[in-house]
Amino acid sequence: MEIGYTLMCEQAGPQQLVRDAVAAEEAGFDFAVISDHYFPWLSEQGHSPNAWSVLGAVAQATERLPLMTYVTCPIRRYHPAVVAQLAATTALLSDGRFTLDLGAGENLNEHVVGGGWPPVDVRHEMLTEAVEIISALFTGEYVNHRGKHFDVESAKLFDVPDTPPRIGIAASGPQSCELAGKYGDLLIAVEPNDELGQAFDAAGGAGKPRYGQQPLSYDTDADAAVRRAHEQFRWFGAGWKVNAELPGPAAFDAASQFVRPEDVAAAMPCGDDVGAVVKACRAWADAGFTHLALIQIGGEAQEAYFPWARDELLPELRRALA
Repeated sequence: MEIGYTLMCEQAGPQQLVRDAVAAEEAGFDFAVISDHYFPWLSEQGHSPNAWSVLGAVAQATERLPLMTYVTCPIRRYHPAVVAQLAATTALLSDGRFTLDLGAGENLNEHVVGGGWPPVDVRHEMLTEAVEIISALFTGEYVNHRGKHFDVESAKLFDVPDTPPRIGIAASGPQSCELAGKYGDLLIAVEPNDELGQAFDAAGGAGKPRYGQQPLSYDTDADAAVRRAHEQFRWFGAGWKVNAELPGPAAFDAASQFVRPEDVAAAMPCGDDVGAVVKACRAWADAGFTHLALIQIGGEAQEAYFPWARDELLPELRRALA
């Protein structure tokens, strides 16, 4: 299993995110993913810079670190033709280190352009059409498209890499797993559930990489780690069917008002126990995932996290999950 670092735009400003990417590369992480949000989940997180601007800077500031969106929604806030151009440019800036991960999105980020939030089956239709448009534009040829949800009028990308970016697709149920297996080069999943992987394989994804994401709250003071995780990540346990529908940070605050610190501590590693992180990551490995991006909760906690990750966490994870 390869272990990645999460550039979480909801909890850090753009300058820090670039510094953190450099530090993650120096610490030995295998890859980095970046969230593509307009809002943070909770106001306490306090940030949400533009992910693509940050990616351009990170591509220039790092040398070897593979980069991925995690994930971009190409159906509302962005038109798929625009996403294709963003991805192609980022792939060139990073010398081919970029993977475009796509998903059906969350109301939290997409409502800002108006027009309402479609039901999930319509979002999956839109995502399928968007992936087809993006893939066609990656060829560097002119594309015309008249679809149910999108039109593309004589579009062409003039700067495209010789090898187009891989496309990953986020899945949380049978319908999205089928989409990921048919159209994706890799699977993105929200939980270590082998049934998702089996559905992905059955739809054409057999042998392709599977990516997951695991939050943790490192601190030498375990109580401080729990407090920070509760303050900034108590939204996490609602599940994706809920998280995709809520319209803003105030809604996530209300939905998580009865989540206790001990509930958060039971759901993710909090403190400096390497064994607890290994146990959480092993669940993903046992479910067949090949890549796992770790989230260190709290923008202010990153500086202390990197030496611990370099010296203790990453060596033990690689030994245990080899």
